[in-house]
Formats: sequence, C-alpha cells, structure tokens
Amino acid sequence: MQTVWTMSCEIKRRETLKENIEADALVIGAGMAGVLTADALKSRGLKVVILEAFRIGSGQTSGTTAKITSQHGMIYAKLLQSLGRKAAGQYAEAAQKAIAEYEKLASERNIDCDFEKKPSFLYGMDEKELKKEEGAALSLGLPASFIKDIPFPIECSGALRFENQAQFNPLKFLKIMSEGLEIYERSPVIKVGENTAFTKEGSVRAGHIVFACHYPFIDFPGMYFARMHRERSYFIAVKGAPDIKGMYIGADENSYSLRNYKDMLFFGGEKQRSGDKDTPGRYDRLLTKAQQLFPGCAKVACWSAQDCMTPDSVPYIGRYSADTPGWYIATGFGKWGMTGSMVSSMLLSDLICKKENPWAGVFDPSRFKPSDIKEIADQGGHAVKALAKRFFDIPDERLSDIPNGQGGIVEIDGEAVGIYKDEEGIAWQIDPRCPHMGCRLEWNGDDRCWDCPCHGSRFDRYGRLICSPAQRDVTVEAERL
Repeated sequence: MQTVWTMSCEIKRRETLKENIEADALVIGAGMAGVLTADALKSRGLKVVILEAFRIGSGQTSGTTAKITSQHGMIYAKLLQSLGRKAAGQYAEAAQKAIAEYEKLASERNIDCDFEKKPSFLYGMDEKELKKEEGAALSLGLPASFIKDIPFPIECSGALRFENQAQFNPLKFLKIMSEGLEIYERSPVIKVGENTAFTKEGSVRAGHIVFACHYPFIDFPGMYFARMHRERSYFIAVKGAPDIKGMYIGADENSYSLRNYKDMLFFGGEKQRSGDKDTPGRYDRLLTKAQQLFPGCAKVACWSAQDCMTPDSVPYIGRYSADTPGWYIATGFGKWGMTGSMVSSMLLSDLICKKENPWAGVFDPSRFKPSDIKEIADQGGHAVKALAKRFFDIPDERLSDIPNGQGGIVEIDGEAVGIYKDEEGIAWQIDPRCPHMGCRLEWNGDDRCWDCPCHGSRFDRYGRLICSPAQRDVTVEAERL
C-alpha cells in the first residue's frame, strides 16, 4: 500500500552491509529520526554509519501526515500538572525549536520539499477544556489562541490555533538529507553487543549506538515493551476538497486529522490499539465522512501509520539504560514523529558529544512516576490476554468462511493457524505466533496484513516481517484449496 509520499518521491537504493566495519557512531534506522541524528553527528566531525532493515524512509516516515508543530493535542495543561512548569517548558521549547530547525535546514540546503508555514488547529466539543489548554500553552510561551469557527463544517465548539507551524513532504526532505550519509539498506540488525551491532553478513563496531528504529527490538535492559503501547491510525487522500487553510486534529475520541497537500486533502482517523480484533471498513468509513464534509471529493490513496505511545505522552530520548552507557534511544513520539525526530537529533547529538542540552530532563528515558504504573499494568495485562488467547482460544472461523483476498485464524487439526487466501483461492498458512514474545497475531482486513496485539510487530499477508520488535518472518506454507 503506497502513501502519497512514496508515490511522489523515490530515494536511490543503497548497498547491503557485507563486511565488518568501524565508526564513531552507529544509528539503527534510516527514518527521519535516524537520518537527522546521523547528519547532526556527522556535522560535528564524527564518522557515522546507518543500518536500515528495509529502505530509507520506508517505515513510519513514509506514513506520517508530516505536520511539524508544537501543537500536540491536549498536552500542555496535562504536562504542567503531571511534570511541573520546568519540564513542561522544556517540552514546549524543544517542539518550537524543531520547527525552526526544519525551516533552517530546508533553506540552507535548498531542499525542495514543499515546506509551508501553516497554522495548526486543535478542535473539540469542550470549550472550557480548550481554553484551559490555551492558558497552559500561553503560559509556556507558545503562540496559541482560542477561536470559535473553523473553515469546514465539522461539529465543534471552537478550536485552539497555533501560529507559524509547518508542513512538508518528508521523503523529499529525507532524500536530500540522506545523500551524504553512509547508509546500508536491507541490513537488519540481528544482535547488539556492548559496542557492536551484527547483521547477517557484517557488523559495525562503534563507541555510540543509537536505536532510532521506531520501536526498540532489544527488550532487556530498558523494558520499553512494557513502557509503551502502539496505536494505528488510518488515512485517505482525496481530491475535490477545498483548501482548509491549516492543519487540524480533533481533541475528542473518534475525531479526525486533516491537512492539505497540493490539490489533495489528507483525512485521517479510525484509530485503534495495534492488533485489536479486526473491524474492517475503516477506509470506507473515512471516505463516507469526508464526502459528508466535502461533497464530491474522491479517494486517490489510502494508508495507515503506527505510533508508539508513552504513559505521560513524552518521548523517550536519551540513554537507553543505565547498564548500557554507549547506547541511546529515540522512541515514543506519539502522533508527532516529525517534531520528535528533530528533537532527537538535537538532543542525542549533544549527549553523544558531551554538550549540555536544556531539554534532556523532560525526555530522559529513565524517568518514572507512580502514575506510570497504571500504563505498565495495562500493557502487561494486554500482553497476557493476547498470550492466553494463543493457548486457550479456539477459533470459530472456518477455512471456507474466508473470502479470497482476506485472512483469519482458523482451526486445522486441532491447532490455530493463520490463513491468507489470495485472489486465486490459494491458501497461505502462517504460524500465528509473533516471533517476538509469542502473542497470537490478528488479521487486519483493511491493510491485509498480520498485526501483533502485544507490541505491534507487523507482517504482510504472506508472513514476511514489516516492522519490529519481531526480527524475523513467520513460517509460511502454501496449498491450493
């Protein structure tokens, strides 16, 4: 499934790592966070290598709506209450600095990436809460103001407007930013030692190792699998809709995200916890809603994106753990991956080069608050439920119930197996246990792939790995029905 970005930009292929090499710093992951961090380190004189499991920008960067903003939903009142003014101020300052840094890089390097300054809007039904958020944002120096009306007919009581935010084409930007970097594609890291990362055909020895692969695949130390959950959101691009004069996201449950790009409008929503039981028809429901708001618009593309969510809505950016002094992490960006990526590059390059960074405290991955316990318990309970399903749940779907082009879990010879039936009626059988921790996979009928409900690993319809923390495919066999 292609996004608007992958249809509009092609990045040249790089070689696979086939030897043992050394560098000052290794970055795992060639998405926006990895490339920006590598570029920042290279600009400070370090020899940097990037290892990418698939293609440059092929992961979450290719699915982002590419809003560069400090407006991150209903967050600032929450941060003031839970973390205090100092930490909330660090978060706000870092987000604003990220916008300026993207603009600076695009200008200095003459990157034609459709960069545009636009206001960002948070709309919702609760005017009191929006005004509370306005007060929190203003107290932190952010360019916020409450307005009553927005220029399209969605139900709301008003919106919080942030001035001088931005949007762009992330792959056009990434293409230029990656050109001068030493990147090896199709070189998934299968093991990491104290200062060496190993692929199937080579290794990189480095004094500093940055995990910028969206979701860390090393479980211990760090235990990020217990400290985050993943959410998936769905998007369509339509033509025939008007210019809505900015970027929008809803503050309420089951609300929508919108932005223009050239003659298209991106319309997103239908979020779910990754791997929850399938309720197909998400793209159709988005199109129905879009056509209600903008009569006559027509779908030209559809895709989904997956976000890592932390308990306090603040990313983990800093040292991987106290036990791994040469390792660093950038994850948990929530739905604001472009902002988080730039913040990561600035913070981690300072940390690695032993320069004090003013925002390090709020993003410190080692932070822990009593309120985090609930999230950790919920995540653990979700994983236990998915594991128990593998052992005790008997599938009620039959092989004959699965239509061509779809999949599901069925019982064959007393065992639960995953079946994808292609358009010709050939059944592709997979082992439905996620290789990461053994949770039973769920079929996603809209994207036609397999999702892990525990930690968000994803596999295509034939069982081939799409994203971590799993590190290998699931078993596949074929038989004609």
